[in-house]
Amino acid sequence: MNTSRDYTDQRVLVRVDFNVPLADGRVTDDTRIRKALPTIEHLIERGAAVILMSHLGRPQKQRLPDGSIDVARLSLRPVADHLATLVSHPVRFVPDCTGYEVQTAAASLKQGEILVLENTRFYAGEEKGDPEFARQLADLADHFINDAFGTAHRAHASTTIVADYFDQQHKGFGLLMQAELENAEQVLNEAERPLVAILGGAKVSDKIGLLSRLMDLADHILVGGAMAFTFVRAQGGQTGKSLVEEDKLDVARDIVTAAEAQGVGLHLPSDAVIADAFAADAATRTCEINAIPDGWMGLDIGPRSVASFSDHIAGARTILWNGPMGVFEMEPFARGTLAIARAVASQTQAGAFSLVGGGDSVAAINQSGLADQISFISTGGGAMLEFLEGKVLPGVAAIRDDA
Repeated sequence: MNTSRDYTDQRVLVRVDFNVPLADGRVTDDTRIRKALPTIEHLIERGAAVILMSHLGRPQKQRLPDGSIDVARLSLRPVADHLATLVSHPVRFVPDCTGYEVQTAAASLKQGEILVLENTRFYAGEEKGDPEFARQLADLADHFINDAFGTAHRAHASTTIVADYFDQQHKGFGLLMQAELENAEQVLNEAERPLVAILGGAKVSDKIGLLSRLMDLADHILVGGAMAFTFVRAQGGQTGKSLVEEDKLDVARDIVTAAEAQGVGLHLPSDAVIADAFAADAATRTCEINAIPDGWMGLDIGPRSVASFSDHIAGARTILWNGPMGVFEMEPFARGTLAIARAVASQTQAGAFSLVGGGDSVAAINQSGLADQISFISTGGGAMLEFLEGKVLPGVAAIRDDA
C-alpha cells in the first residue's frame, strides 16, 4: 500500500481476515480484528470510505439439515458490531455482498465511514473463484487492498480474482499483509546465521515442503510434537501408542539422510512426557523417547529435550517456530511448549530475530504471555507455511507487479 496516497472521496475495498471465534453471537477473540485496525485507520486518515469484506467459517461445508446456510451462526453482523466498539468511526453492516442494497450502501458511503459486507463464503462463487462474483465486489470501490495474509494461499474471488478488476495503481497490500511478507522474506532471504527452525505439530506430512526448504536455509532443525514420533519409529524406536504416520516412515528417513548430506543439524527429542490416555488427568511419567511402553503415548517433550533445544535456541541469530512441542492445551503436557516459548523470547531479547507462525504456535505464545517479546507473530498458518516453502501465493501474485 502506498502510504502517501490520498484517498479523499475514494471508496476502498479491503479484504480483511475477520474469521474470528464467536459464542452466543459475540466475538470471543478479536485478535484478527485488532490486527486489521492500522490499515483501516490509515485509509480513513487519508480520506477514504472503507468497505470491508471477509469470510467466516465454512458455511458451504456446514449446511443445516435442510441444506440451507447457517446464516444466524456465521453472519458477520456480530463482527461488525464488535468492530464498532474498537473504532471511532461509523460502522455500517449490509447483510449481503452483491445486489442493489449493497450497491446503494456503498455508493452512499461517506469519507470516514466503514461498511462491512456479509460473509463472502455465503456465496458458492467465493471459493470457486467466480469472476462474476469478483467483478460485482470490485464494482463497489475505486481501489482494492488485500490485508488478509491468512487467506492469501487461496485463489478465491475476494482474495485473488477481485484484484484482476483493478489496475496496478489501484490495488495493493494492507499494512498487515506487507508486514507478513517482509518478515517472512527476512527469514528466506536475509536471515542472520545461525538460523534455528523449531517444528512441531502432529504430522510430518504437513511439514514435508517446509522441511525440504529448510535444508537450504537452516543450520539446525528442532523437531518436536507428535511428528517427532514418526522420526523415532523410522529409526527403529519404540513409540507405544503415540501418533505415528506409518506411511511416512520412508519420508522421515529421507529427511534425516538429506540433513546429514547437507550438514544441517536435525535434532529429535531425547525424552518424552508420556501418558496412559489422551486426557489431562491421565497417569504420566517421563521416559526415553525411543522406549515408550505399549499402552502409553508421548504427549510432550521431556526436560532433557527442553534443555537441549533451549541450548540450540540460545545460539541462534534467526529463529523460525511453527508448531507446538506437545499437547499444550492440557496443562500436564504444556511445559515443553511453554519452555521453548521462553527460550525463543529470551534469545529474541538478546538480539535474535524470531518469526512465529501457525495457529497453535501463536496460541502457545499468547498463552505464555510472551507475545510482546517475539519479533513477529504471523496471522497466517497455511499461508505462512506455503510462502516459506517457496510457493507462489495467489493472493500475493494478484497484487505484485512481477506476479
